[in-house]
Amino acid sequence: MKRLVDLPYGEKLTQRLDLYLPDGQTEAVLVYFHGGGLDSGDKEGSLLPGTYLAERGIAMISANYRMYPEANYPDFIEDAASAVAWAREYMRTHLKCERLYVGGTSAGAYLSMMLCFDPRYLSMVGIAPNDISGYFHDAGQPTKHFRVLRACGENPRRVIVDETAPMYHVGTSPSYPPMRFIISDDDVKGRYEQTMLMLVTLSNLGYSGFDHVVMHGTHCAYWNRTDENGDSLLGGMMLDFIRHTENV
Repeated sequence: MKRLVDLPYGEKLTQRLDLYLPDGQTEAVLVYFHGGGLDSGDKEGSLLPGTYLAERGIAMISANYRMYPEANYPDFIEDAASAVAWAREYMRTHLKCERLYVGGTSAGAYLSMMLCFDPRYLSMVGIAPNDISGYFHDAGQPTKHFRVLRACGENPRRVIVDETAPMYHVGTSPSYPPMRFIISDDDVKGRYEQTMLMLVTLSNLGYSGFDHVVMHGTHCAYWNRTDENGDSLLGGMMLDFIRHTENV
């Protein structure tokens, strides 16, 4: 496994990514966005799952993105789309694989959901919905993100579903790639219930190909932890999802 750090996917200093590459054949690529409430966090925190995946044939790209207070909505979503476009081009020029996945944790999962459910962002960088093999949404907020609410002068505890919310766009596309949602049973207040509403909404509108895993504990408590074998818990969940969708 080798790690390439601070590769630019844009002109801004924050538009940098780390690439975790397998030593042998690359089976798939996962573009991952870190959490931190859209105003903190860093790609460096992905060392554990990135190493875990690369050692098992999956390349992982951990991307930084513009955040508050320097950035505003939708800068971070546009950056996420640009990182995915960079990954797609890298796959075409350097890797012999076609399967591209997108995921994130907490605020990063808000980004992955916005890319999934609002097709405008990926289309702006030349990526079609069927170019993505699957989405891994880990503990993301499907309603208007609390940091976006705060930037708008709203109470961040409000529950609003407008065009800045992933849930707002559910039902506007004929189909979606496979998806897995991760949520904790003692997550931040309302996050579990909002995630269940997202799942029910997808089901009621006739969509399939998605599932969810309920973790025991607080918000993203498993994020940087290992199991009894010393393996990344988050990396294991990512690998399980990618393996599950290999033939979809």
